[in-house]
Amino acid sequence: MIITVLNRTNQDMSAFSEDFEVISQRCEKVLKLNKDNEVSVSFVRSRTIHQLNRDYRKIDRPTDVITFAAMDGEEIYPEGEQFDLGDIFINIDYARRQAGEYGHSFRREICFLFTHGLLHCLGYDHQTAEEEKEMFALQEKILDSIVQRI
Repeated sequence: MIITVLNRTNQDMSAFSEDFEVISQRCEKVLKLNKDNEVSVSFVRSRTIHQLNRDYRKIDRPTDVITFAAMDGEEIYPEGEQFDLGDIFINIDYARRQAGEYGHSFRREICFLFTHGLLHCLGYDHQTAEEEKEMFALQEKILDSIVQRI
């Protein structure tokens, strides 16, 4: 998977590129995906994600992660061609706060938000209890062997 990382903050986030590569490889293996997919990830602050949330989702507040899936609502398992899965925006302010609230590392939270966003790009959602159970189980299966919860 090709991952383009854009840092729109004043903090060094370069260490996460390697984590994202490992997570995407694990995701490809678990979900038996084509390896020629691509996704972009942007690190942003609360102000920027608030604007995105307000303008595109009509929710007037910041959030932790927003995903714009290229084929929202459809199963995405393309075969034999490169495919743009979409864009993931991760709010580093929320990630830092949530890491403290959940009692795990900032690295774990950033990697969790990337995994969560990637699954959304792949057509997974958590609107119903059944969808949530499936998506959250996949998140754990993909992430727990890579980044410890502590």
